[in-house]
Amino acid sequence: MAGEGSSPVENTTKSDRPADVLDRLDPVVLHHIVNTLGWPDLRPLQREAVAPLMDGEDAVLLAPTAGGKTEAACFPLLSAMAGQKWNGTSVLYLCPLKALLNNLVGRVDTYAQWLGRRAALWHGDTKESQRQRIRTEAPDILLTTPESLEAMLIGVKTDHARLLGGVRAVVVDEVHAFAGDDRGWHLLAVLERLERVTGRPIQRIGLSATVGNPEQLLHWLQGARAGSRTGRVVAPGVRPPASGGAGGDSEKAAVEQLPRPAGEVELDYVGSLDNAAKLIAALHRGEKRLVFCDSRRQVEELGAALRAREVTVFLSHASLSVDERTRSEQAFAEARDCVIVSTSTLELGIDVGDLDRVVQIDSPGTVASFLQRIGRTGRRAGTARNCLFLTTRKDTLLQAAGLLLLWARGWVEPVLPPPEPRHLVAQQLLAVTLQQHKLGDQLWDQQWNGLAPFDRSAAPLLRHLTDEGFLDSDGGMLFVGPEAERRFGKRHFIELTASFTAPPQFTVLSGRTEIGRTDPSVLTEERPGPRRLLLGGRSWQVTYIDWLRKRVFVEPADGGGVAKWMNGGIAGLSHALTRAMREVLLGEDPPVSLTRRAEACLAEQRESDAPDTVHPGGTLITRVGADVRWWTWAGYRANATLAATLQSVSDPLQRPADCWLRLREDLTPAAWRAARENVGENLVLPDVDRRAVRGLKFSAALPERLAVATVAARLSDFEGARAVLGEPVRFENHH
Repeated sequence: MAGEGSSPVENTTKSDRPADVLDRLDPVVLHHIVNTLGWPDLRPLQREAVAPLMDGEDAVLLAPTAGGKTEAACFPLLSAMAGQKWNGTSVLYLCPLKALLNNLVGRVDTYAQWLGRRAALWHGDTKESQRQRIRTEAPDILLTTPESLEAMLIGVKTDHARLLGGVRAVVVDEVHAFAGDDRGWHLLAVLERLERVTGRPIQRIGLSATVGNPEQLLHWLQGARAGSRTGRVVAPGVRPPASGGAGGDSEKAAVEQLPRPAGEVELDYVGSLDNAAKLIAALHRGEKRLVFCDSRRQVEELGAALRAREVTVFLSHASLSVDERTRSEQAFAEARDCVIVSTSTLELGIDVGDLDRVVQIDSPGTVASFLQRIGRTGRRAGTARNCLFLTTRKDTLLQAAGLLLLWARGWVEPVLPPPEPRHLVAQQLLAVTLQQHKLGDQLWDQQWNGLAPFDRSAAPLLRHLTDEGFLDSDGGMLFVGPEAERRFGKRHFIELTASFTAPPQFTVLSGRTEIGRTDPSVLTEERPGPRRLLLGGRSWQVTYIDWLRKRVFVEPADGGGVAKWMNGGIAGLSHALTRAMREVLLGEDPPVSLTRRAEACLAEQRESDAPDTVHPGGTLITRVGADVRWWTWAGYRANATLAATLQSVSDPLQRPADCWLRLREDLTPAAWRAARENVGENLVLPDVDRRAVRGLKFSAALPERLAVATVAARLSDFEGARAVLGEPVRFENHH
C-alpha cells in the first residue's frame, strides 16, 4: 500500500533528510503502523491528512470505499490526544448505521489501545449495563449515532456535561449519507448544542466517498461557524473542480473530481429476475459475489430463486432482523463460493471481506451509489474493479445505460441538504427544552449558535408550538408542554430523537426467533389460499397475527411466499440522469461492454420508441388517441414543477413521471403557446398529496400550511424545469 515515490516509514528516523510529515505522528502510533500493521508507508490520503488534523483544522477526507479513511482520521487524532493530554471522552465517531459502528469499534479500539486508551460503542442496541460502564468510566473515543448522542443530551440517566464536556473532535463517517438527508440537519443542530456543552469549538472531520461538491460539503459540515473556521478538503489525486461548481440546487454543474476508477463494467439485458438468477447461478462459480437490488422485494425474490437453484445465498436489507443480517454478513465474510443479495444497506463501508465481483440488478438511481458499489471489488492485489449489470426491463436497461454514460464522463451528483427542514426545527426546539428543562423565550436561538434555520427565523414556529401546547410559557421561560408529552413523551421521549419516519411494520417470528419485519399490506390484501410471506429468502406460512402488538407468527413453508414493502420517500430520477437516458435513445452508447442482448434491446428501443419520445432539436408533444404526452426527459421533480406551473394545459389527475407529463386531451398548439407565454419566468411549487405530509417526522408539530410548503419545496426542481421550458417543442400526432 506504499504511495508511489514516498519514503517508507522505516526511514523516517534518519537525521539527514528533510522533516517528514509522519514525524508529527506520536512515535508509538508510528511504531505500530510499521510493526503491528506491517505497513511500509501510509497511503497518500493518510499522509495528507496528518498536518491539518493535528493542527485542529476541520476537514473532509475524500476517497473511494476502502480508501483507508478511518485510519486517516484516527492516527492524527490519537497522536493529538497523546500530545495534548486530552482526558475523558475527547473524540466522537459518528456513523449513519449501527451495523457500520459494530463493524468499526474493534478496529478503532485496537488503535486506541496502542496508547493505553480505549474506544466504546453506544447506539440503540447497546445494553444498559454497557451504557452504565461508559457513564462511570468514560472511554477516550465514543462511537455512536447522532440520535444516540441527542438521547444522551436529553436523557435523565446521563450526566451529559460530565461525559461529553471534554469532547475536542468529531469524526462523521459517510458524511455524504447524512448531508443529503434530514439526518444531516439533525446532525448539525446536535453538534451546535454539543459545542454549548463543551464551551469551545469542536474540530469537525467528515469522511466521504466521492461527491460532486466537496468544498460545499465541508462548508456545510462546519455549521454555524463556517465563515470563521479554517478547513480543507483532503483528496489526493483529485483534479480541481470543473468551472461553475455546483451552485444552488444545480445538478448539472457538478463534475466529479476523482478520476474514474478503471474497471470492467458490463451491461446485459436478461428480461426477468428469474433469468438473472439463472445467470448468477451459472456464472462465476467458486467466487464471492455481492448482488445489489434496488428494493427489498427484489432481494427476497432473487434470494428465493437462487436458493431454488442450490446456490449458497445470504440476504441483507433493512427489514431483516439484526440477528438475521449479522448472521448473513458473518457467514458471507467467511465463505467463498456464495452470493449475498442486498439493498443499499451494504453500500456503505460495512466490511464483508474480499469480494470477487459485484452484480447490479437493474440500475441504482445515482452515480454516487454506483461508485460505492463498484468500490466493493478490486481490493486485492491483482484484481480489477468490476460490475455486471443484469437489467430485467427495457426501461431499467435505458436507465443503466444513462447512468454509465454520466459515470464515464466523471460526473457525480452534488450532495445537497433537503430544503426548508421546518419539521426538524420544531423537533429541535422541543428537544433542547427537554435538555435544559427550561428555555429563555428571548435567548432560545443561542442554543444553536445562530445556525440557520435554527435561528431567529424560527420565531413563528416557536409561537405555533406555544399556541398549540407543545411548549408552555411562564415568567419568560419555556417548558415542555402537555401536547409534546402526549405526542412524543413515551419511554423518556425516545420518539423525539429519531429524525426520520419508517412506515409501520409487523415483526415476523418463527417460534421465538425474529426473522424480520413485513409491511401490513401483505397481511390484509385479498389472496386465494393460505397466507404466505417471503422473508430472508424463504417462504413462511402465517399461523397467527397479533394485530395489537403488530406481531406475525409463522412456520416454514415450501414456496409461494409474497414479499412487499411500501416505498417511503420521494421516488423518481434526477434531471441529469433522465437527460442522459435521452442521449442514449438518441444514439449515444456508454463506453462499457454491452452484451449482444443489451445491444439488440437498445437498438430496438431506438428504432421503435425513440421516434415517438425524443428529438435532437428539443422536446416532443405526442398524441395517441386521447393520450397527450409532453416528453420532457426532465426528471421527476422538474416534471412535478412543470405540471404545477402549466396548470391550464396539464392533466390535473396525473402523478408525475420521470420522462413525460400528461397534458389535457383537448390541447391545441395555440393553447400550448398561450400557456407557455403566461408562465414567463414564474415557476410554481408542485401540488402536494396530504398523505405525503404525514411522511414528515414531527409534522404534527407544524402548522399544516408550513408542512405542505416543506414537502412542496422538496418535490420541486426549478432549474431543471427552466432548462426544459427554454427548449423548442415539436408537436407530433400518432392516431
